[in-house]
Amino acid sequence: MKILHVYRTCFPETKGGLEQVIRFITQGVQHYGIESKILSLSDEADKNFSFEGTEIILKKKSWEISSNGFSWGLISEFRKLADWADVINYHYPWPSGDVLSLFAKSDKPSVVTYHSDIVKQRLLKHLYKPLERHFLTNVSRIIATSPQYVETSLTLRPFKNKCSVIPLGIEPDSYPPAKTDNLAKWQQTVGTGFYLFVGVLRYYKGLHYLIDAAEISGLPVIIAGNGPLREELEARVSQKKLQNVRFVGHISDEDKISLLTLCKAFVFPSHLRSEAFGISLLEAQLFAKPIISCEVGSGSSYVNSNGETGFIVPAGDVRAIADCMMRLESDPQLCKAMGDKGRQRMLSMFTAKEMARRYAEVYQELV
Repeated sequence: MKILHVYRTCFPETKGGLEQVIRFITQGVQHYGIESKILSLSDEADKNFSFEGTEIILKKKSWEISSNGFSWGLISEFRKLADWADVINYHYPWPSGDVLSLFAKSDKPSVVTYHSDIVKQRLLKHLYKPLERHFLTNVSRIIATSPQYVETSLTLRPFKNKCSVIPLGIEPDSYPPAKTDNLAKWQQTVGTGFYLFVGVLRYYKGLHYLIDAAEISGLPVIIAGNGPLREELEARVSQKKLQNVRFVGHISDEDKISLLTLCKAFVFPSHLRSEAFGISLLEAQLFAKPIISCEVGSGSSYVNSNGETGFIVPAGDVRAIADCMMRLESDPQLCKAMGDKGRQRMLSMFTAKEMARRYAEVYQELV
């Protein structure tokens, strides 16, 4: 069987959570005799190469509007690859993928992995809505990443009868134990028992709430990652004269493993539905760390089970975030119990192997 994945970015060109998901799907379904290709965009030039058994075809981006890139070369390449594939797996949101779907044969089975609603570009979403509705009406199956998203998404509401849920997953073997020298370096730099955030510093991550919670609790907070809000967030910390909040910038995978090993808990203050799932939550659970997250009606509240693997608080509730941090600080047994339950939940429900198995079942059903 042959599967074509269509999305605006892909691993290893870009190493975000969604790109990792596509990577793990294409890797995992190989065990079921399924061959995959990925059609995506490049900022530099056309490329065609093989990575981990998957052929990757990149077309040079011609233009971009509101993070939606397109290449005129995509259309002819898509037509060729769509004829090759038994199933086309689109990844939403990417309006350019909706456009490409118009060039596929009407009888070609198709899947859309629905990662997130379009939240920020509301005006453009209004203009795009007819194309979006046509696209979602004509795909064979819609796969959401959590039951919460199916229930709360206004976009998915008319299409619930064709929705399935397959949670995202990560590959535990790709997270080896921290190297002794790297662990010692970070322990000397940031200590242990801190409250960790890892991710891109974007508008929907709610990091200003985490900073304010750190001010209330007085507990150590490490923020790892770069992004468009870093300067603004650092200015907030400076203005408040906080000595317990530290930015460590972009980190490698090896560094991330060390920080996850050293931290007490993982704080995920995202306050908008743009945060649809949160791969970093699975990473924290793999390292048996309890989670403090916010209720935004998305998959983050599927990964983190309130009162069992951590705490879920109202979005933007600074006092609640601070209170949960202080509760974990004062109760080491609760902290460990929640971390252990999180690891058990992750290994039973959110592995890349399980995700790939369920995708293979969907592909086989459609063919």
